[in-house]
Amino acid sequence: MEFQHIVELVGRAVDGFGVAIIVVGTLLATVLAAVRLSRRQAGVYRGYRRRVGRSILLGLEFLVAGDIIRTVAVAPTYESVGVLALIVGIRTFLSFSLELEITGRWPWQKPVAGD
Repeated sequence: MEFQHIVELVGRAVDGFGVAIIVVGTLLATVLAAVRLSRRQAGVYRGYRRRVGRSILLGLEFLVAGDIIRTVAVAPTYESVGVLALIVGIRTFLSFSLELEITGRWPWQKPVAGD
């Protein structure tokens, strides 16, 4: 088996793991929200959004890692590095947006006492 083929398989496995995190996290958040709704608990929607957002953030981290593994580890060209930079830029923007949505502050801001 060639090195490039192994790296491609590892990159795809990391991508698959990232997608699985998003899907499983969203399903678990949905089940938990349904249980909380059936018990008529308060704050169901906010908790649901927070859990789904966290699942997406973690999944995005793995998807970026998979892109990096496949692009940089196997004979990078200017075009492939440029595409990778664009993908990482978009996913970083999404991560920052989700972090702001979940916590109410930017990732570089200190947490407020009691968080």
